Amino acid sequence: MTVTDMTDQELVDTTGGTSAGDDPASEAERSARKVREGLVVSNAMDKTAVVAVVDRVRHAKYNKFVLRTKKLHAHDETNDVNVGDKVRVMETRPLSKTKRWRVVEVLERAK
Repeated sequence: MTVTDMTDQELVDTTGGTSAGDDPASEAERSARKVREGLVVSNAMDKTAVVAVVDRVRHAKYNKFVLRTKKLHAHDETNDVNVGDKVRVMETRPLSKTKRWRVVEVLERAK
């Protein structure tokens, strides 16, 4: 196969263009992390907030949308979230037995 017969993508792959494995710095980059939005339901613990995340999923048999709530323990370094706040949380390394999320930002303060 000659260079003129190859597509643009094949040329990039064979010439070592911008593939992720070439650059040593790209190996150190972390993969995409999950991001969720939810309501703070508890902040009684130190530097921890419990965030309720609601997902709409379609029922397999009845095809009706069902609301599923999952409570996530999220790390709040500054202890500035309160019950009722709408927050964005991001997945992180395990910080304790139950904490695997951290508060990224407060989207809306409770009234």
